[in-house]
Amino acid sequence: MPLRPLNKQLRTHALPLSLVALSTLFALLGDRATQWLRYDRDAILHGQWWRIISGNIVHLGWPHLLLNLAGLILVWLLFRHTLSTRSWIFVTLASAAAVGIGLLLFDPQLQWYVGLSGVLHGLFAAGLVTAFYAGNRGDWWLLLLFAAKITWEQLVGTMPGSAEIAGGDVIVDAHLYGAIGGALTALLIIMEWKRKHHHA
Repeated sequence: MPLRPLNKQLRTHALPLSLVALSTLFALLGDRATQWLRYDRDAILHGQWWRIISGNIVHLGWPHLLLNLAGLILVWLLFRHTLSTRSWIFVTLASAAAVGIGLLLFDPQLQWYVGLSGVLHGLFAAGLVTAFYAGNRGDWWLLLLFAAKITWEQLVGTMPGSAEIAGGDVIVDAHLYGAIGGALTALLIIMEWKRKHHHA
């Protein structure tokens, strides 16, 4: 592949490639990296604030990592065209922060957490919001499925089989916080679009 098209592809897919690379690197580094980077309530309260973000890119093990990376690819295939790379990075960081801060404020009993799934719910929610704003009403069934999943998890609990696949407990509140963070961030981006269009 010529260098220029390759560079364009790398820029276009910078976000998922970066998440795959970082998550895989930390998985290869093993338990020590996970212990240092995971969301850890006591450590955060003692000043290790990076864990609010970094806890989202370490995992319970390879099955958990591969499950989340498969979800990342799915989200990217569905919605990557709805936002710029810069906006997707903003959504990712905001969703990660929403997960960490949400757990810290509203789940005081939870001592530690790892995984990308909360951020994935944020990316999915942002993709839905921006797709609907762009007029892609054909995605209504995705919205219904997504809302049904979030509601099920809050009322009933973990989706059947997900804990077994992940290799540990699934923290469904992280999915809710991530989805809220992603949706709100997408709305802020849309408001900025409207402001720029209004002043254009």
